[in-house]
Amino acid sequence: MFVNNINPVMVKIGFLEIRYYSMAYILGFVLSYFILLHYIKRNMIQNMDKDKLDSYLIYVIIGTIAGARAGYFFTKEINPFSHLIDIFKVWQGGMSFHGGLIGIVLVTLFFCRKYKVKFYDLADVLVVPGALALFLGRIMNFVNGELVGIKTNVSWCFQFKYYEGCRHPSQLYEALKNLFIFFILLALYNKKDRKEYKPGTLFWVFVLMYGFLRFVITFLRDDPGTYGLSGGQWLSLLMFVIAVIVLTRRQKK
Repeated sequence: MFVNNINPVMVKIGFLEIRYYSMAYILGFVLSYFILLHYIKRNMIQNMDKDKLDSYLIYVIIGTIAGARAGYFFTKEINPFSHLIDIFKVWQGGMSFHGGLIGIVLVTLFFCRKYKVKFYDLADVLVVPGALALFLGRIMNFVNGELVGIKTNVSWCFQFKYYEGCRHPSQLYEALKNLFIFFILLALYNKKDRKEYKPGTLFWVFVLMYGFLRFVITFLRDDPGTYGLSGGQWLSLLMFVIAVIVLTRRQKK
């Protein structure tokens, strides 16, 4: 058994706190910027340049935070419409991956239409650093001692503050899942014969892999839901089904 007693606050100056979790977001955006810039310089995203990337980063930041916060607020809060102002209190925590994904897709669609960039050209690249950013986020969930797993007696279980019993480190399972997805997507995108893929293939492979693996791993997470499945599992299952349908239809064409 291990004990998680990590202090989630990285730096504290008076009333100001800088948490490791916020640094994961910052580092994720920075990594995404430079990975996208690398592929832009190799002319792998048509009609995209550094100036447009600078603008796109702002879109991604807004889409990620707004979507993730709104997704959490409207799925976790019992009466969200009775205190809508709380949706802006991001410092109180509460972010949703599925909401963030929807937010990023929407702002990317808007950006691509405005700057005449092909959506799938950009999305196929974005999912690569996106998976890496998700890896960092789950590591910080572990640092925060949140999203804990179910009780277990395995030798690598963790005792988390505010939770009874020794539990699966489900945050680390999900972190490894995201790292695995990152390396798979990176290998696929850098293949010499990558052009044999239809545009959008890597984006939908990400949706497929994330949806399936998240659905499975969440069985080890202490996350109550409906009909034996958590809300995140239902959404992940929907991701998987949609990706299977899209990829199958694209393969037939």
